[in-house]
Amino acid sequence: MVEITPSASRHSYASEHSHMWGIGPQPIMVAAAALFLVVIGIGGILAWRSYSGATPEPERLTASRLQQARVAQASEQLIEKTKGIEATQQQSIDQLQVVQDQLQTMQRLMTAQQTEARKLNEQVGALTSTLDNLRQSFASTSATDDKPAAREQPRRSRSRAAASKGRTKMKIVVQRKRPGARG
Repeated sequence: MVEITPSASRHSYASEHSHMWGIGPQPIMVAAAALFLVVIGIGGILAWRSYSGATPEPERLTASRLQQARVAQASEQLIEKTKGIEATQQQSIDQLQVVQDQLQTMQRLMTAQQTEARKLNEQVGALTSTLDNLRQSFASTSATDDKPAAREQPRRSRSRAAASKGRTKMKIVVQRKRPGARG
């Protein structure tokens, strides 16, 4: 084993301690040098900012104000566009209501016209059936009138001119009725 003497132990501890921390025997001088370097660094930064004339804080403020102005302008444009869309939408709604009112009016008119057309069809049907009945009764009346005239010819109670004149009138009447009956 190795023997340690008191003087050797002091020296070995001091040399170990100085190697371990890397600080020399005068720590106050090292601390003063470090403080001096820090002060010179801060002074250099302050000098650089003051001579360059541009500090980051005002630039940041300017940039943020610019950004706020852009946002405000975009918001105003958005509000204007929204109001424009609202106005257009309201106009569209108003126009749609007008069209719906017109459609309802047209539907009412069409329903009324259909009802009127049905009534007229019924009236035409009634007139057609009445006209058919009149034709049938006229045809039966003319058929009965022709038979007595044939019987009267042998009697010769009438003159030939009077009898032929009556027949001609009947034929004219029948002829006149028939073309009108077709239409």
